[in-house]
Amino acid sequence: MAQWTISAMPSQKGKTAIVTGTGGIGYECALALAKEKAQVIIAGRNSKKGAEAVAKIKTEVPHADVSFEIIDLADLQSVKHFAQRLQREQERVDLLINNAAIMNPPTRMQSQDGLELQFATNYLSHFALTGLLLPLLRKAEAPRVVTVSSIASRQGKIDFGDLQSKVDYVPMKAYSQSKLACLMFALELERKSNEHGWGITSIGAHPGVCRTELLHNAPGKLSPQGIFRSLFWFMFQPAAQGALPVLYAATASNGRPGGYYGPGGIAELNGYPVLAKIPPDALNGIVAAKLWEESERLTGGVFAAQMMPNA
Repeated sequence: MAQWTISAMPSQKGKTAIVTGTGGIGYECALALAKEKAQVIIAGRNSKKGAEAVAKIKTEVPHADVSFEIIDLADLQSVKHFAQRLQREQERVDLLINNAAIMNPPTRMQSQDGLELQFATNYLSHFALTGLLLPLLRKAEAPRVVTVSSIASRQGKIDFGDLQSKVDYVPMKAYSQSKLACLMFALELERKSNEHGWGITSIGAHPGVCRTELLHNAPGKLSPQGIFRSLFWFMFQPAAQGALPVLYAATASNGRPGGYYGPGGIAELNGYPVLAKIPPDALNGIVAAKLWEESERLTGGVFAAQMMPNA
């Protein structure tokens, strides 16, 4: 896949794609998919930013089939309502990109469901969203789910003794755990799909380090991370470049089921898409199975009804 770019993307005409997140990697993915004639639904919690993203895409792609839908990934009821709306409005979903994230709130914050905010937003709500959209995904001819992780997953540990960081909240530790969970979910979803006959291809991806607003929005521009992001901007690749591994995973005909893609540069910080190195912790099947079980418990069994072949 030498220097794969969006010019190599196959046509997405006739496909329905959902991308969570209105800016950064999510926006770039939505733009690229719209250019290739997919019906694109951008999902996010900020209606103003959503409208701006749609308008910006339509300025660049006048005939784009792109719309915005409200979803608050810090609220499982909002995730459920979003999925219910799509069940009514869409015949199928061909592609789901679980992308939206928050990073390093300086103090521990909770979701509407009383869960640590990064774990809830980055991982658990995407787990729930995928489970709730499974009936629509299974109606597609060749459905894919791409879940976005991070190079921070290398430092992540799934701490079942303090999964919600109530005892010891360290911002980057909680973020890394959430992103390791995302990668483990991508791998486990592929296994579950094969086991239960869902017909879904699940792939993980990470963007390297990018010039997005992730660090500015959560820790803040005056935090050490935010200052580093501002002063050393040249070390961060553009969001459009960071989106390439995600788009490769989402659209390439030879994307590997159960694979993991990232930039091919030094330490996978930047560059063109390649198969990324999977952290050893992400390959622990016992932990993955326990994480899936706990995630089902916390989300009310969103996959339970699909656990029989051809259900």
